[in-house]
Amino acid sequence: MSNLPNCPECNSEYTYEDGFLIICPECGHEWSPEGDAAAEAEKVFKDAHGNELKDGDSVTVIKDLKVKGSSDVIKRGTIVKDIKLKDGDHDVDCKIPGFGNMELKSEFLKKI
Repeated sequence: MSNLPNCPECNSEYTYEDGFLIICPECGHEWSPEGDAAAEAEKVFKDAHGNELKDGDSVTVIKDLKVKGSSDVIKRGTIVKDIKLKDGDHDVDCKIPGFGNMELKSEFLKKI
C-alpha cells in the first residue's frame, strides 16, 4: 500500500500515480505532488531596487507615469501610502492623491 495523499478536491482516499501526476478516479482531479509545496509558498513582491514590499508600505514613484485614458501624468516622487499587493501584471493596488484608486506595477516604485 502506498502513502499517496487524499484528493484535495473531494478527499477521496483512492488516488493513484500516473507518471508524474496523482489522479483521483472519483472526481477526475489531477495534480503534481511537487505543486503542493509551490502553492504554499507565498509570492514575494519587490520594488525597483529589489526591496521586499508588504501590504501597508509607503512607496515613491520613480518615473513619470502616464495615466491611461487621460492626459494626466503621475509625477516622479509622488508618495503613495498604504499599498495593497495582489497577483497580476499590475501588482500594487493603491490610492493616489488627486487621481483616486490606481493599479501600478511594482517595478516603477521604491519603498520608503
